[in-house]
Amino acid sequence: MDNLTAEQRKKNMKNIKSKNTKPELLLRKALWNRGFRYRLYGKDIFGNPDIYLKGKRIAIFIDSDFWHGKLYQEGKSIPQTNQEYWIKKLERNLKRDKVVNNQLLTSNWLVIRVWESTIKKDVKNTADTVMQIMQDNHKGFFSL
Repeated sequence: MDNLTAEQRKKNMKNIKSKNTKPELLLRKALWNRGFRYRLYGKDIFGNPDIYLKGKRIAIFIDSDFWHGKLYQEGKSIPQTNQEYWIKKLERNLKRDKVVNNQLLTSNWLVIRVWESTIKKDVKNTADTVMQIMQDNHKGFFSL
């Protein structure tokens, strides 16, 4: 059973941001302080990465634990109301993320996906790890 009225739920869902989220801002600031200069929200790049370097073919996605299915895959968090809808929604999101990863990988991009919980837990270590992956000149897929 939902604790909120339909109007409250609508207002709550409407306020969920997809850009400039707190985890995104934390990681961007940490990367910037380490000298990494980047672009934001690559609309001309498949999958619209949150952070990217087109010339070096680096795409970084900051993924929400809920919306990108981490909690769902761990069996933790599915809303109790309208579960069929949420399961389909999260499965679609997981499938879309795999398609984006594969498309970028076949185009020889370095794809780094960072969970919001990883950033919140230790942003300094996360930024150091991202920088190390990029400096090692890897191409491929990394999930943090």
